[in-house]
Amino acid sequence: MAILRLDLRGLGPGQPPSREDVGAAGEADAVVVRGPVPALAGVLAALHQAERAASVPVSWEPGEDDDSRGLARDLGIGSGADRELSLVLDDHGGVLLHRGRIQPVTDEPRHVLGRRLGLQAHHDAAKVADGPVTRIDCRPDWTAADRLKVFVTVVPLRPVRRSTGRALQVASDPAQVIRDGVPYPRPVTKWTWFADPRVSWRLRP
Repeated sequence: MAILRLDLRGLGPGQPPSREDVGAAGEADAVVVRGPVPALAGVLAALHQAERAASVPVSWEPGEDDDSRGLARDLGIGSGADRELSLVLDDHGGVLLHRGRIQPVTDEPRHVLGRRLGLQAHHDAAKVADGPVTRIDCRPDWTAADRLKVFVTVVPLRPVRRSTGRALQVASDPAQVIRDGVPYPRPVTKWTWFADPRVSWRLRP
């Protein structure tokens, strides 16, 4: 069996791997990836594009950052046997593993909480937002199959609207999307995250 070992620990904060970094994953029999959450997400996106996510086992040696430690805990890295997990996708070709966010576009990240974004959002059939909000956060729920947790912050320091379901669909004013700490390269007015029951990936803890 050809095992591909990818050391992506050199990725900086908010930096995804390049296609050249992860492209060989689509031809491997198994992959071992070292690095932060975006490194694992990039490998899974490459496997999904090659239509091999369900058949190629992936092992992950997490980075030292908080997001990596949190996801490693959620996935049970270092324990258990191989298992099949849902793949959470978006309609722009990416994979979501730990946390996604939709927020106003701003050149001053420190001031983003002071801004609001007009949008409408549905979580499955339920309308979870319709009007100005501060942000929407989305997290895969690794304790259940095909499930996303969504948190809508309408006003800072006020109670957050929470919901669970399989797909989040958003239409909005131009918005900034951040998936697993990596900003999407341009503003968007539509975005979908969905846990597709037809698509899975194989974790080798």
